[in-house]
Amino acid sequence: MYSLDINFLKDRPGGPGQGNQGETKKKAAIPLGDMTPIYIGVAVAVILPGLLGLGLLYVQGQNASIDEQITALEGKNQELESKLGNIKQKEQEIAAIKTETQALVSVFDQIRPWSAMLQSLRVRIPARVRIENVKQIPPQRSRNGSAVNLAGGIQITGTARSFNDVNDFLLSLQQSPLFKSSEGKIVTAELIDGPLPDNIPDGVSYKPPQIVRYTIVSQLTDVPASELMRELEQRGAVGLVNRIRSLQRTGVFQK
Repeated sequence: MYSLDINFLKDRPGGPGQGNQGETKKKAAIPLGDMTPIYIGVAVAVILPGLLGLGLLYVQGQNASIDEQITALEGKNQELESKLGNIKQKEQEIAAIKTETQALVSVFDQIRPWSAMLQSLRVRIPARVRIENVKQIPPQRSRNGSAVNLAGGIQITGTARSFNDVNDFLLSLQQSPLFKSSEGKIVTAELIDGPLPDNIPDGVSYKPPQIVRYTIVSQLTDVPASELMRELEQRGAVGLVNRIRSLQRTGVFQK
């Protein structure tokens, strides 16, 4: 007779050692999937702060360089402002010197040497006219107080043999560049007894000759002295002429 042995315990679950092996096999079978995104995220998390740090260092370096350039430019600006201030100061000094120079030029241009005027009278007086006195007349003033003619004028008194001689004297003065022809006039002219001769015999009646006592006034010319160089030099005003020529060489006077 045949005998059949069947083991019903072999495949029963829960036997010793079988349950753990099943769980181990199940755990080993869990799939991990694609890890590339994780790697990328980790790389970005590591590299990005480094790049940001390098960028920040670069920006800080550029800011430091710009600050140095700004500081240098501010220093140059202060230097230029200092030089500009010196230039303005020099310009003010030059302007003051020019003002003083022009004032000096104005003084020279208004000078009318008495020596030149007296010499002009001497060469223009007629033979039968005598000058007794020459007086300077101050500059005339207008109503607002300003001088009409800064050069002023002269008053001449004397005697002449006739009224015609007085007129001739006035006409001769009006031809002089040192006097204003339109401003000369005879203020007074009257007949008076002339002086008696010294050699009249005693007991002889002698009637004194009639002569004319005159007064002439004339304004000096207001033409600048720098334009009267020839006349002034001819009348002996050599000192004034030399000063004006010296100023002309410096460019102060326009020739």
